[in-house]
Amino acid sequence: MEIASTGFESLANLSWLQIFLFGVYPYIALAIAIVGTWVRFDLSQYSWKTGSSQMLRSKNMRWASNLFHVGIIIVLLGHLFGMLTPHFLYESFISAGRKQVVAVVVGGIAGVFCWIGLAMLLWRRFTDDRISNTSNFSDKLVLVLLFVQLNLGLISIFTSMQHLDGLTMMNLAGWAQDITILRPVQAAARIEQADLIYQLHMALGITLIMIFPFTRLIHIISAPVWYFGRRYQIVRQKRSQ
Repeated sequence: MEIASTGFESLANLSWLQIFLFGVYPYIALAIAIVGTWVRFDLSQYSWKTGSSQMLRSKNMRWASNLFHVGIIIVLLGHLFGMLTPHFLYESFISAGRKQVVAVVVGGIAGVFCWIGLAMLLWRRFTDDRISNTSNFSDKLVLVLLFVQLNLGLISIFTSMQHLDGLTMMNLAGWAQDITILRPVQAAARIEQADLIYQLHMALGITLIMIFPFTRLIHIISAPVWYFGRRYQIVRQKRSQ
């Protein structure tokens, strides 16, 4: 199929705001995320946690947490592989249009799961006095931002359904790949004709990357690497005489 134009012929027509948001801002956000992560690990390792509120109120926590995490993991993996996988690696067995349909269906289902779980977590965080009073500003802010971002993503599905040829999705994936190989102006050019809903979704996503080292989102990059190799913990029971 014919790949969507990158818009290189209209580079001169790009606004400075668009060049900054989609050509420069991603690198600023990534730099802050990397430095912020290193500084937090170096200076405040014990704050590297999610700070679960389950011990304060366990009701519906398992449902909320599981729905949110299952949904968000599928959505994140879909974005990662969908946007960073070059077209030539899959064009022989699936077209860009069909790939977009798969992304809409799978992403939509996972997004609904995530939305239900996140709505439940928001309700707990803001309406339960014990949880709300022990939450800091960043705990509440990150949930609100995630909820806004998730809604933008779900709304964009309706826009995607209006053009199922895959060209817009190819341009969005091309943006991510251009950013990866350090072509900021060309990347910004790919977004010039994108619908506003996509641009808002992408700008907020970049912002979330920038702030995550300073919030509980830091646990995203944690993994129990040494869990299976750790020594056994010995627990001794005190017996009454």
